[in-house]
Amino acid sequence: MKLLYEEDERPLSEAVVDILTYHNYLVDAVYNGEDAYDYALSGGYDGIILDIMMPKRDGMEVLSALRKNGCKTPILLLTAKTQIDDRIRGLDAGADDYLPKPFDMGELLARVRAMLRRREEFHPDMLTFGDLPLNTQSGTLSCRDTEFALPKQEYRLMEQLMVNRGIFLSSEDLLTRAWGSNAEVDINSVWLYISYLRKRLTAMKSSAEIVSKRNIGYRLEMPL
Repeated sequence: MKLLYEEDERPLSEAVVDILTYHNYLVDAVYNGEDAYDYALSGGYDGIILDIMMPKRDGMEVLSALRKNGCKTPILLLTAKTQIDDRIRGLDAGADDYLPKPFDMGELLARVRAMLRRREEFHPDMLTFGDLPLNTQSGTLSCRDTEFALPKQEYRLMEQLMVNRGIFLSSEDLLTRAWGSNAEVDINSVWLYISYLRKRLTAMKSSAEIVSKRNIGYRLEMPL
């Protein structure tokens, strides 16, 4: 699951990103409203978390502009404002939920899960391809009687291959989808982790294969 998170207080942003990342979310963090708007329109996010009080462009303005431009991504508003009229204004502008600051991290995670469940395209807790179930909550990959808790980056890569089944994803696509837009890694990392996953599938005796097509990309396949 890929989230966009806007918060101009850097220490709070780092803490929230750490928590979300620990729970297997891929997070792009931005620190002002202009970047939040630009990223939201171009990043292919499953959910967006916006602080209302932010520089350059406030969260309410970003929310309204996104909805006017046809963005249907679920949006959770975070703000220090707790007045009822502010909550009503945010919800009327198209927010899916509203969480006042300061907030408990456990409640934030619960709100994010609830927000993602309400998306038009529901992503279940279990993704399956052939003989491979992938638990999106625990990050556990299974094959018959064998299961393994994937390291975080292997999980993100496998999730993208399963979600985009039947589609060849280029190394560049996988880098953006599994590492994030601001990743300080290069294409070599994609090749390395594809190799790790192939070895994992062989060790688990799965029939699924990660196939590659020169100059096109990678996808999961089952033998005919």
